[in-house]
Amino acid sequence: MLLRLEHLSGVVNARSYPTEIIRELEQLLLEGSSASPDLRRKNFYDLKSRERTFFVYISPLDSQVVLIAAWLHASREIELAVETEASMNCTV
Repeated sequence: MLLRLEHLSGVVNARSYPTEIIRELEQLLLEGSSASPDLRRKNFYDLKSRERTFFVYISPLDSQVVLIAAWLHASREIELAVETEASMNCTV
């Protein structure tokens, strides 16, 4: 789904992410971004940029956005590669 907010009064930065990450999220929200709703939690979404995924909560009352987490796509791919390599190097 495409998620776009017409008005954004700012992002609640609950975990003190760097300013550039908050700006990237704000830009995504205003321009529109691919988003996936969290099937277990109402009003929670994964938003994806080219480099990063953001996990956010958007209040249904006032559209306030709370950034819960953000991570680089490549870092998860690297983690998976290391885990796979480690599991393949088992000796008996």
